[in-house]
Amino acid sequence: MAIDPFVPWGSVTPEAEGPRLAVKDVVDVEGLPTGAGHPDLLKEPAERDAEAVARLRSMSVFAGKTHTDELAWSLGGTNRHYGAPENPAAPGHVCGGSSSGSAAAVAGGRADLGLGTDTAGSVRVPASFCGLYGYRPTHSRAPREGIVPVAPSYDVPGLLARELPLLEWAADALIDPAPRPPAPERVWVPADLWSELSPRVGAALATGIRDLGLPVDRTPLGLDVTDAFAITQAAEVWACHGAWVREKRPAFGPGVAARFERAERLTAEEVSLARKTVAEARQRLLDLLEGAVMALPSAPVTAPALGRPARTRAATLRLTCLAPIAGAPVLALPVTRVDGLPLGLSLTAAPGGDENLFALASGA
Repeated sequence: MAIDPFVPWGSVTPEAEGPRLAVKDVVDVEGLPTGAGHPDLLKEPAERDAEAVARLRSMSVFAGKTHTDELAWSLGGTNRHYGAPENPAAPGHVCGGSSSGSAAAVAGGRADLGLGTDTAGSVRVPASFCGLYGYRPTHSRAPREGIVPVAPSYDVPGLLARELPLLEWAADALIDPAPRPPAPERVWVPADLWSELSPRVGAALATGIRDLGLPVDRTPLGLDVTDAFAITQAAEVWACHGAWVREKRPAFGPGVAARFERAERLTAEEVSLARKTVAEARQRLLDLLEGAVMALPSAPVTAPALGRPARTRAATLRLTCLAPIAGAPVLALPVTRVDGLPLGLSLTAAPGGDENLFALASGA
């Protein structure tokens, strides 16, 4: 079922001129309830704006709150309780999740700027599926007060826009200032990750990599941290929401339900081992990102059709989990189309290199 991207309990008519801001419904907006994608979680109206909303109000006009996947723990753009927003850039296809509503509102011209969150790709995947620019900030520079947590070690607010200058303007308002590291001198294209993709995806994005104008480094990542990331994420989700799940036993869609069942069964030994693996991966990523920008598809496929089960979560996490592990910023670019459907390229810099990503993408 395709639905309007705006939630009925958080839609307003902007009363002033300026870029219209759509806010994912895991983020508090003063005077409105926050639902986090599940009817059992709708709570009393928030007493104040989340810090991210407060900062963005300085350069935008609030346009309404938008649908999200259940507890933002999905990349699909669907929701058992509310349905799925229609993808204006690819009618008949999903928007991607979990910032699905914000992406749909921006892609459809209902908003100019979308505030979402990105734990494991929830801004970057919708950006790719909907043909938008997307931004995931350096973890240490992003305000998280007033946002329903998923996995706090990886959660950050993120942005979506149709135009790069507006996205950069909003990013500057959103993040904390920090010293700017040197500009990247090469583009790192991990050979092992790219070799796992469809040749058509690789060929379609090759021009975007060449346009960066940097020497290409094809050093393999040399590890697969997907399972370890998923375990650490699940452990944190359970720490945040497990007591509520055990008490209420709320209904979830099949994907989210399976992830909660797995999270409940995790052992301390599994989590400890996964955290060790993630820590080792983080150090390797930081080493390889020094002086470089990593280029990866924002998603390994184009948007799946509405109502058709997609079995690409593991392949997507293989790409999208790396930036959160490193605490690194990502700029997702709408580079091309395959079979008429949008497909994006994501650029990841070393932590703190947010401004370098915008400079590289704009040719500055």
